[in-house]
Amino acid sequence: MSKSKKVVVVGGGVVGLFSALYLSDSGHEVTIVDKNDFVASCSYGNAGLIVPSHIIPMAAPGMIKQGVKWMFDSKSPFYVRPRLSLELLTWGRKFYRSSTKEHVENVKPFLRDFSLLSKELYKELAQESESFLYKEKGLLMLFQSDKVADEELLAARAAKELELEVDFLSEKEVQELEVGTKVKAIGGVHYKSDAHLYPNKLMQYLLKKLKDSKVELIGNACVTDIELINGRILNVRTNTNQVILGDEFVVAAGSWTPEISKKIGKKCSLLPGKGYSFTLEKSVLGPTVPSILCEGKVAVTPMGQDLRFGGTMEITNVRDNKIRSKRLEGIVNTANSFYPELNISVPSEKDTWFGFRPCSPDGVPYVGRVNGISNALLATGHSMMGLSLAPATGKIIDGLISNKKISIDIDFLNPNRKI
Repeated sequence: MSKSKKVVVVGGGVVGLFSALYLSDSGHEVTIVDKNDFVASCSYGNAGLIVPSHIIPMAAPGMIKQGVKWMFDSKSPFYVRPRLSLELLTWGRKFYRSSTKEHVENVKPFLRDFSLLSKELYKELAQESESFLYKEKGLLMLFQSDKVADEELLAARAAKELELEVDFLSEKEVQELEVGTKVKAIGGVHYKSDAHLYPNKLMQYLLKKLKDSKVELIGNACVTDIELINGRILNVRTNTNQVILGDEFVVAAGSWTPEISKKIGKKCSLLPGKGYSFTLEKSVLGPTVPSILCEGKVAVTPMGQDLRFGGTMEITNVRDNKIRSKRLEGIVNTANSFYPELNISVPSEKDTWFGFRPCSPDGVPYVGRVNGISNALLATGHSMMGLSLAPATGKIIDGLISNKKISIDIDFLNPNRKI
């Protein structure tokens, strides 16, 4: 291992916190800078799913055709906000180029290994504390139509070929597994390799561990400038007039990463995918096994006594803070269709969470060192899988900075890759 360094992590979401945790464990002096107060990141409203089953990236054959169909449905699970933007056009062109069978086949084994590493790290963390309600109940992919059933069964067979645990369930078998409420589905796929947890409680636990480890947390501070000398970052400056020196700098700023990377003269092809969630607290009736309701792409996660519903992917910009009621209705309608006994109402705006998932155009995160700047690293672009992949990402960042062996091949994550 290398000598102890002063490491600055920009971004206090779950990826930034896990990076800081493992760096601190390796003996580094770590500071995290976040534009919020560490309780308002995208990670808090996450569906809480840990999903080795998700081996197919968002950039896949058929996604563009399906996306165009959904564009004309205000309640659909996917939407691209049309606007005159070079950034959007560039991202869209790269997404189109990446949506090939070859790309999917290449990255599937890597995404499996990446996710399984994360799951093992979550299991280790859960042995320290039960506070964040880590459970291994798998994930149910439920469907109501033959067309979607065919798509899901094809994806499940691909997962099985990669030696993931998969059960193919009939309508009757779905109901035998899900004892908490009536399920209206013609069948399902049970990914037994998956797990789930309560994101809010995980974030609280991580923050406490970091404070106990003397990691410095600087909140409500936006990075306004970055000073470079001879191809190295010397410091970052904030809107609160702080100058933060460091030996290594990790940008884990989620959907705000492109703004930060511009300050070091680097482009990062990334767009925010806005998603919504709401949580029914102390829900008496509800599913006991996490599920994705495939026709509406809605995630449903039991979290202790609470039940969380999440969905939609609006490719937009970070200034888009509007909650669109039609998209929220789409989540509720899908949930009521699959779980008719729940009788869920559309939540009020104050009870609705929204956040921006950072989406790379090829559906693979950016994790690694940045070309041309010897002490800059990126850890972003995880799309809907930020929480799922955060521990493994943190381990990789620590491995790169601490000169430790990394247990998986990380070439696919190269932030400098050509897309």
